[in-house]
Amino acid sequence: MDAQPYKNFFSRQIPSPPQLSPRELIRVRLEKLNSIPTVPAIIRPLIHYMDKPIEQVDVKRVVDMVSCDEAITAQCLRMANSALYFRSQDVRTVHGAVIILGVQQVREILMACSLLHLLPKGQWTINPSALWKHSLGCAVVSRQFARRLRYPEPDKAYLAGLLHDLGQLVNFIALPSEYQTVLEKAVKEKCALHVAESAVLGFNHCESGRIVAVHWKLNEELVEVIQHHHDPQQARLQPGLAAIVSLSDQFCRRVGLGLGYEETFGGDLLDDSAWEVLALEFPRFGRAKLEEYSSEILEFARNSIQLVDSLFPA
Repeated sequence: MDAQPYKNFFSRQIPSPPQLSPRELIRVRLEKLNSIPTVPAIIRPLIHYMDKPIEQVDVKRVVDMVSCDEAITAQCLRMANSALYFRSQDVRTVHGAVIILGVQQVREILMACSLLHLLPKGQWTINPSALWKHSLGCAVVSRQFARRLRYPEPDKAYLAGLLHDLGQLVNFIALPSEYQTVLEKAVKEKCALHVAESAVLGFNHCESGRIVAVHWKLNEELVEVIQHHHDPQQARLQPGLAAIVSLSDQFCRRVGLGLGYEETFGGDLLDDSAWEVLALEFPRFGRAKLEEYSSEILEFARNSIQLVDSLFPA
């Protein structure tokens, strides 16, 4: 009898250890972390609360939510007393701050501050607080861009912009030593962080962000933006929303609302493929109009630095 089949059979009994895919590696490490599972208890209620129609929001409840956290209270008072609101007298109470700012603005501060509380401890090549400045800037710019394009849900664009780099937080926490190498490469080469991630890790924060967004049970449209904000042409549910966030991310990085390090940009922003996605999703806007909006939104991003700095003072 030919022994070859038996040789093949026994050789299959001792396979080499399987190589984990980047997705599996992130998932395995997330399962071992104690910090990640507690995050939804802080963030998820705020996300759902932001989805509630503004006319159904109780101002007293908002005041109560703000008052329970000293950091958020301080942020609201700082914002209400900032030059953005041209107050002749100081605002000294939470109720007064809520009235001045409006419920929508306060909800956004709640969200931004809650994300800030997730900041991992430790020393990093890049200051992690820059991540939240960039995220808030991208949120504000995404909403403004959505309004100009007459996208029907500009607040969804705000939330998508705020959460688009969620995967960077995941990588900070789950891959601390590897991510340090990523950050050093990005700073040294002045390249985009997702480019450095792909070179060092073999994947980027879009993939790790998608994993944790699914774990948190965020809606599919937010998951898609988190996954495809660097390649919106791959989005299927709402490619227009992914393109809005993708371009807003670039607007912010080009005016200095990036991750706190100098980044070199290759090519003209108007050559980005996200514009083609917008042209398909919003056909009533011709290319010339989109280019006009590009200049306008870029200037809006530049002006948003004051707003971001008021929430995240040095």
